[in-house]
Amino acid sequence: MAGLAVNVDHVATLRQARGADYPEPIAAACLAELGGADGIVVHLREDRRHIHDRDVHLLRQIVQTKLILEMAATDEMLGIAQKIKPDLVTLVPEKREELTTEGGLDVITHSASVARAIDTLQASDIPVSIFIDPDENQIQKAKEIKADMIEIHTGIFCDAESIRQRELAFDNIVKSAKMAHGLGLGVNAGHGLNYTSIKAFKGLMEIDEFSIGHSIVARAVMVGMQAAVREMATLIKEL
Repeated sequence: MAGLAVNVDHVATLRQARGADYPEPIAAACLAELGGADGIVVHLREDRRHIHDRDVHLLRQIVQTKLILEMAATDEMLGIAQKIKPDLVTLVPEKREELTTEGGLDVITHSASVARAIDTLQASDIPVSIFIDPDENQIQKAKEIKADMIEIHTGIFCDAESIRQRELAFDNIVKSAKMAHGLGLGVNAGHGLNYTSIKAFKGLMEIDEFSIGHSIVARAVMVGMQAAVREMATLIKEL
């Protein structure tokens, strides 16, 4: 059965919109766990646009499930990860001008720096996932540089403008999940998934965990964090 990792970045985004000290992503993480989350995800960006160092330190102390830290493969972030010791690091691409992560990390182009980051983190007993597009060459390279797992970027599927585009994108996700699983990699998936699109994954047993943030936080505005997470966790259990 697949798990649910809840990304609380957008709780921090709402906090930063007014420069206030609320809403509190730490409280959101606690409520998410009470709602059935199997893990908490945060992306510590170079510009600290939402999640701050303080948040990550506090989350490491209070998260009872597992803490997943999304980050770029930079020396600064490697140092922070080694101090925080998250349960998993997911390496992601990062551009200052993007609203959200726009695509997977190009492991082939950046294989040397990504491999170095993987070696550094694993030497500190931190397992590593790589956020990549559903592409067999990227998956093969992730295996070659000894990533522990991958997270398949589902954004192209979720944002497809036609049924045909949606079908093609989902086929690529299925093929990628099966290939990665066959190579012995753990397989997560995320980006843009919501309460409707998650239903398409029924029967795709190769995916170990879904990472979902924006749609859950948006739903939480209406029904509360605990209820919003419980609804998504129930949908995932039915896959």
